[in-house]
Amino acid sequence: MRISVAAAILAAGFLLGMAMPAAAQQAYPQKPIRFIVPFPPGGSTDPVARLVGQKLTDAWGQQLVVDNRPGANSIIGSDVVAKAAPDGYTILLVAATTHIINAQLRQDLPYDSVKDFAPVGTLTRSEFVLVLHPSVPANNMRELIALAKAKPGQLNYATAGNGNLGHLAAELFNMMAEVKTQHVPYKGGGPALADLVGGQVQMHFAVVISAMPLIKAGKLKAIAVGGDARQPAFPNVPTFAEAGMPGFDLKSRLGVFAPARTPKAIVDKLSTEIARILATREIQEKLDAQGMAPFISTPEQFAALLASDTIKFAKIVKAAGIRLD
Repeated sequence: MRISVAAAILAAGFLLGMAMPAAAQQAYPQKPIRFIVPFPPGGSTDPVARLVGQKLTDAWGQQLVVDNRPGANSIIGSDVVAKAAPDGYTILLVAATTHIINAQLRQDLPYDSVKDFAPVGTLTRSEFVLVLHPSVPANNMRELIALAKAKPGQLNYATAGNGNLGHLAAELFNMMAEVKTQHVPYKGGGPALADLVGGQVQMHFAVVISAMPLIKAGKLKAIAVGGDARQPAFPNVPTFAEAGMPGFDLKSRLGVFAPARTPKAIVDKLSTEIARILATREIQEKLDAQGMAPFISTPEQFAALLASDTIKFAKIVKAAGIRLD
C-alpha cells in the first residue's frame, strides 16, 4: 500500500481545510510539543524523530522535544501517550508493527492499542537486514542454515524486545529454514546491536538504518536484505529471495499517534505538516542515506493500513507459534 506524496498531501490538505477554520489553525501549537519515542537512543526510531521534530520546530516556532521512554517493547512510552491529555502536545512515534503485535501477544496492556490512540500518519518504511557477528562461521544463507541445523538452539538472535517485528522476522526465518535459534530480547535496537557487536549474541534482524554503519565498518557481516532489490549502500549483499528464501518480506514502518479524542483539526494539521516535511528533497535524501524511504499516509489511510497489518501479523504469530518468553 504505497501512498503517493502528492496524493497524500492533497488529501490531507483537503481534510484540514474542511475541518479547521483559519483561527483554529493559528491556535495550535502555542507551546512545546513532547514527542515520545518508546525506545532508547541508538536504534532506528530516535534519529527519525529528531529529524522530523527539528523540521516541525522550524515550521511552527515551537520546540518539539524528543522524550525517550524505553522499555517493555514500546509499551512504557506508548502508555504515556495513551494517558496524556488529548490536546496535541504529547504525541508518539513508534514502529506501527510493534504497536500491533503488542496487542496480539499481551493480555495485560495498560491501554487499548486501537481505542486509546488516534492515528496521525506514517513517516517511513525500511527493510530488514540479517546481520551476524564476524566470528560466526557462515558467510551466506546456505552456510548459516547449515550451521543452525548442526547446532540447534545454540545460535542466539537479539531483538529490540519481545514481540517486535525483529522477533517475528527471526521466528519466520526459523520456520522457513526449519531451524531453531534462541531469542534474546533487549530494551531497544541500540542495546541489541551493541551486544551483537560485542559478541554476546550471534544474529540480529536489524532495520537497515541501524546496521548500515556497522556493516560498512566491518563490525558486522550482512547475509541478506529485504526488498525487491539490493540496497545501494551495500550492493554485494543479496536480497532474501536471491539468498534462497523467497517470500521473506517484512517491513518496518514508523508512524505517529496522538491520544484518542485529540481534535481532528489538530490530528489533520500534524499529518499535513509531517507529509509536507517528508515530501521535501532534503528529507528524502537524508532518509535514503540511512536506508529508509518516506512513506506518507493520511490519518484515514494509516488506520486502514493498521487494520490490514493486524490480520497479516496475526497469521504469522499463529503459524510460527510466537509467544512471550
